[in-house]
Parts: sequence; C-alpha cells; structure tokens
Amino acid sequence: MTIWAIVPVKPLRLGKSRLSGVLTDDERAVLNRKFLEQTLDILRNLSEVAQTLVVSRDPAALAIAREFGARTVLEDGNPNLNAALTRATLLARNYATRGVLVLPADLPLLTQEDLRDLFARVKRTPCVVISPDRHQDGTNALFMTPGGMIPYSFGPGSFYRHCESAQKAGAHLEILQNSHIGLDLDTPEDLRILKSLEESLVKEVKEIIK
Repeated sequence: MTIWAIVPVKPLRLGKSRLSGVLTDDERAVLNRKFLEQTLDILRNLSEVAQTLVVSRDPAALAIAREFGARTVLEDGNPNLNAALTRATLLARNYATRGVLVLPADLPLLTQEDLRDLFARVKRTPCVVISPDRHQDGTNALFMTPGGMIPYSFGPGSFYRHCESAQKAGAHLEILQNSHIGLDLDTPEDLRILKSLEESLVKEVKEIIK
C-alpha cells in the first residue's frame, strides 16, 4: 500500500510576497529554497511515502526536487494551483494505492511524526483528512484515500470548502489540529511567531543542559 505526496511550489523568487516588507527578494528566495529542501527531505525519509511529486512553473524548484529524488510536473500556461494539482493527482493515483497527500512547502515546524499522525487518522475508506492553518481558514495538509475523490479548492477559505466537498462525496472526514502543520510562513506575524518559538526552544534546551 503506497502513498504519493504532491508538493506545489511557487517560483522561489516570487513566493512569500507578503514578507516583502521584512525580507528582500534574495532573502525570500533563500527562505523558499530552504523550506522546499526541508520538506523534500522529510518526505524522502518517510517510509510511508513511496514517491513525491513536485508541481511548479519554476525550473529552479523542479531541479531541486530532482536532486531529492522527486518526480516533477512543469506547470504550463496561466498558473492555476487547483488545476495543476488535479493533473498531478491523475498521475499519482495510478500508483498511490493507499492515498494522495497534498502538502505545501512552507511549513517550517513540520516533522515526520506530524505526517504519521495525519496518516493514522484514516480508520476506514473512503476518507479525507484535513489539517487547517492556524486561522482555521486555509488547508495546510490534505490526505485523500483514494486520491482525487474531491475537487481541489485551495485558496482563502479552502478548509471549509474541502470539508464540505468531503461530506458531499460521502467520505469519512477527519480534521487534524496540529500546531506544526498549522503554522505556514506567509506574513510578518507568522515570522514573529516562528522566531518566538525558536527562542523558547533554545531557552528550554539551555535549561535542560544546565
């Protein structure tokens, strides 16, 4: 039983535009590359995931993906995330006998255990597992078994729309509230939260080793 992960990636120099007030274009490009590499490394070393498929219109992002052993799909024409994910899922579900995971590449706190927890929520099929962002508005992880059973509706308000689609499809719906998955780095406020969490972690480590 296999799982395929689909990772949509914006052009590295264009992503995180809402951070342009606090980070330069070069800094955002470096940040986006770091997050992509971190996500691909987690998926590559996760035994439950048989293959990762990166979808992007950025040749640089696709080249990084191939370095990590991922397959790639080059977006063409006008960028449309949901259409690109649908095309990628058509390919993935031919091999993903257990299900398809859609995961963005901007979750700085993500761990393998977070994803294992997500997969473990499937108790019966058909099933849709959704992990929302910290605002309970967007979808930060979406796992479907079988893959492609609901239409993709990423964008503002997608959490509600994906939940509604799962219920209409007659799937068992599981919602995973996970603080690691819930923090995607989009705004200066997200950046401050991440910095605060990192400072707290360093402080805890120092207390332990005293």
